[in-house]
Amino acid sequence: MYQIFISLYLLGVAIASLFSKKVKKMWAGERQAIRILKEKMVPGARYIWFHAASLGEFEQGRPLIERIREQYPEYKILLTFFSPSGYEVRKNYEGADIICYLPLDTMRNARRFLRTVRPVMAFFIKYEFWYNYLHILKHRNIPTYSVSSIFRPEQVFFRWYGRGYAQVLKCFTHFFVQNEESKVLLSRLNIHDVSVVGDTRFDRVLQIRDASRQLPLVEQFVGNATKVFIAGSSWLPDEEIFIPYFQKHSDWKLIVAPHVIGEDHLSQINGLLEGKKVVRYTMADDRQVADADVLIIDCFGLLSSIYHYATVAYVGGGFGVGIHNVLEAAVWNIPVVFGPNNQRFQEAQGLLKAKGGFEITDHQTFAELMQKFENDSAFTAVSGNNAGGYVSRCAGATSRILSDIKF
Repeated sequence: MYQIFISLYLLGVAIASLFSKKVKKMWAGERQAIRILKEKMVPGARYIWFHAASLGEFEQGRPLIERIREQYPEYKILLTFFSPSGYEVRKNYEGADIICYLPLDTMRNARRFLRTVRPVMAFFIKYEFWYNYLHILKHRNIPTYSVSSIFRPEQVFFRWYGRGYAQVLKCFTHFFVQNEESKVLLSRLNIHDVSVVGDTRFDRVLQIRDASRQLPLVEQFVGNATKVFIAGSSWLPDEEIFIPYFQKHSDWKLIVAPHVIGEDHLSQINGLLEGKKVVRYTMADDRQVADADVLIIDCFGLLSSIYHYATVAYVGGGFGVGIHNVLEAAVWNIPVVFGPNNQRFQEAQGLLKAKGGFEITDHQTFAELMQKFENDSAFTAVSGNNAGGYVSRCAGATSRILSDIKF
């Protein structure tokens, strides 16, 4: 059944590539992967293979890649992606020796790929369960690890109709999972080579914080303000919730870093900010930002450093498909606010329990929470410390993983 599904999926990708630039890039990249490997592989070198579906999974695997590179320089690193949103952003990442797409999981592709690479070890990040690749890795006795994986009862592996596909999980040498529930669920499938180590994303956000940069233009905008609200990765439904509050409370400096940077969306944000002095980061100078009420971040790559300037942070996505990275904000010891679609996000649930994260559902709950931050500085400070403390307590997954692996 899996082979039929992959064949149909392959056909669908081929057709979709005629109409979508993103799919076309992926399709072309997958077909070029074997050629790239043959050109760049060093004969006789020992490769450790990391596979990440996209950019988020890469960020989870990155601390492990960099620690292995530092502690075991005798190995070379192969990094593969499935999605263009990962490959196109990180194709020049210096922490890996070879970076390419992973060809789709047909038996032929898996055999050709692994015959070419012959890795000594493989790591699949979070939700990566490629049936053919994993079975060949197991057949060849190549140690294969699932890192930062998390399992839920509703996943196909734990349904009656998914028990056949669940056999793919037995191809892994060891699972390094995020929580106890995942360990219990795997035990029901008679899988016991499992360690609960947490999520490597906590290690990654600490790395990002330590490598953050000063942003003079943002500093000029903030000035001596003691109330700075930063909204990161926001969508229009988020902006329609929080922006009206600041129309009535002018003593706050507002920074908005939208998830989608396009002229249509930026115009929508400007429409909500009528009457405010608004400047865009890429078009402003020191004088303009100093006089502005609102700074719009209309470029990528700055958000993790910008959170440093916040009194309170808002992370978008909670009124849509799900919230974005709350840890990037929490690591700066600031309260983190987000929308109601957060139940599937363990880190958001952890922040709520630690009383460093706060869920809002509408204009009223947002206004009530902001009033509390405004009127109670001690509450704001304690909430921020709770958020930062949660990140610090949950760090260390990378070291725990490495201590269990034999190189």
